Amino acid sequence: MTATRAPRREAPRFVPRNGKLIAGLTVVLAFLLAALFVPLTVDHAPNEYVGPAAAPPSAEYWFGTTTFGQDVFAQFVYGLRATFLVGLLGGGLAAVIGMAVGFVAGYRGGLVDEVLTMLTNIVLVLPALVVLLIVNAYLGVRDVGAQALFIGLTSWPWAARAIRAQTFSLRSRDFVDLARLSGMRTPKIIAREIAPNMSSYLFMTFILLFGGAILIAASLDFIGLGPTEGVSLGLMLNNAARWSALHLGMWWWFVPPGAGITAVVGALYVMNVGLDEVFNPKLREM
Repeated sequence: MTATRAPRREAPRFVPRNGKLIAGLTVVLAFLLAALFVPLTVDHAPNEYVGPAAAPPSAEYWFGTTTFGQDVFAQFVYGLRATFLVGLLGGGLAAVIGMAVGFVAGYRGGLVDEVLTMLTNIVLVLPALVVLLIVNAYLGVRDVGAQALFIGLTSWPWAARAIRAQTFSLRSRDFVDLARLSGMRTPKIIAREIAPNMSSYLFMTFILLFGGAILIAASLDFIGLGPTEGVSLGLMLNNAARWSALHLGMWWWFVPPGAGITAVVGALYVMNVGLDEVFNPKLREM
């Protein structure tokens, strides 16, 4: 157990040396702080008609206005909030489900493993877009919470399979056998012995699920299957496409949300690569 945990204890020393991790973390934190605090400085609602129609960026309207006179900058910073919220809720739910299924299946094995693996495979091949179309058509649920719930319930299978494989390799280690012989119950063994030895892997899994949830939400918003009220970066792209911003030359309407989604998700994946290099001694750049 000591040998297994030693690399994790020394990993923090390599964090400041990893340029990918620092760069990705800086970008994510910058957008997160903008999402949290910049909307407090905006004195009007994001969808309020506040200025001249189709005005290009200026000192008064930093990102210009839409064809209806809405402030694109206000929509952008409020949209960042929705982006991080759906990423946190959807990615967090997927991580919880994936970890629970992966840990139990990998540790228990046998019939439990077969049943959970079958469930994972069913959800993995489930036509998520078709299910969402049916939900929207018959239930009419179109808010951020419902969108995050749907993303979380359909995004966990790959994480569960990966965590199951890691757990399967750890369950035969000496420290797990010792805990089992001491009478420790399964939940405690998973929580105290197995999960801590996978903490770096679990954190990187959450980052990937977080970024994936943001991409899925933006895609659903763009094709018109996301929330119809409020504002998000994907919905901004949907409105820009619907009202022909590209044909009208209104680049300031669709470039900021597209660049924002790309920057946040790209920074998360770069950050994940950096974390992999930090926690994996074979990948560290000395």
